[in-house]
Amino acid sequence: MLVVGGFGSARAEDLQFTIGYQTVVEPSKVPQADGTYEKATGAKIDWRKFDSGADVITAVASGSVDIGYVGSSPLAAAASRELPIQTILVVGLIGESEALVARNGSGVSKITDLAGKKVAVPFVSTTHYSLLAALKHEKVDPKTVEILNLRPPEIAAAWERGDIDAAYVWDPALGQIRTSGTIIVDSAKVAEWGAPTFDAWIVRTEFAEKHPDAVRDFVKTTGQAYAEYLAKPESWSASSPQAEKISRLTGAKQDEVPALLKGYVFPNLAEQASDKLLGADTVKAIAATSEFLKEQGKVDAVLPDYSNYVTTKYVKEAAVSN
Repeated sequence: MLVVGGFGSARAEDLQFTIGYQTVVEPSKVPQADGTYEKATGAKIDWRKFDSGADVITAVASGSVDIGYVGSSPLAAAASRELPIQTILVVGLIGESEALVARNGSGVSKITDLAGKKVAVPFVSTTHYSLLAALKHEKVDPKTVEILNLRPPEIAAAWERGDIDAAYVWDPALGQIRTSGTIIVDSAKVAEWGAPTFDAWIVRTEFAEKHPDAVRDFVKTTGQAYAEYLAKPESWSASSPQAEKISRLTGAKQDEVPALLKGYVFPNLAEQASDKLLGADTVKAIAATSEFLKEQGKVDAVLPDYSNYVTTKYVKEAAVSN
């Protein structure tokens, strides 16, 4: 069990904030289910579920969400629009947990077969970025593909109706459609092709400036969840309490949770602050993603520097107070 004490200075008893989460299978769903974040921050937290990072960004931009879970593509798009946000923690480097699946009988067995086909993906998501990168790698003009903007639940429904030929998505929708389809490529392979993706937690800059302790304690609690999983991943078995909690919050099948967790690379707090992540490479990755999005006409301009949208402050403070 995670043990999180009352670290940091005393806080106002009436602190309330909103966290926008997604149904991605990852370790921090356990402290979310246990109410550990509330104990750690001394705050009342409104947890709101979103189907895509683009929706989270919209909510953050409106001020209705303070801390949000997004993929690297919507993060890059938001930073390019100069939304006042900061990346406070890299959730995981995306591998097999996101994939392009072709429906059985669609006539699609490789990426080049997608020309003339209907492919669903949530726009400005990590899977959208990966799909476009895969098409580029295989020299397929995206204009020859009918790319449809659907959220994961809509993808699952369209798949069942036979309305689409393929989809690039994450769990639980990925788990649903792959039962009657074939994986053509996953994001681990697309990363090898030069287009890595990751998920991250972001915070509204204004909220972070007003409540830095709450942000630090949020990061610390998340980091502890990762540390617990990394220390003994085999204990997060299909029959474990952790798998049950993750399944309950995500909609993923409980017996598939262990395999889904392996679809990510979860960095610990020390790695978070290193040059490989928030210390340098995350900034470079956001810039590279923004360049690609501009090339695809998804953002209007690329900033000369993205360092203002990434900070090591909270992971360093969380690691020290560990």
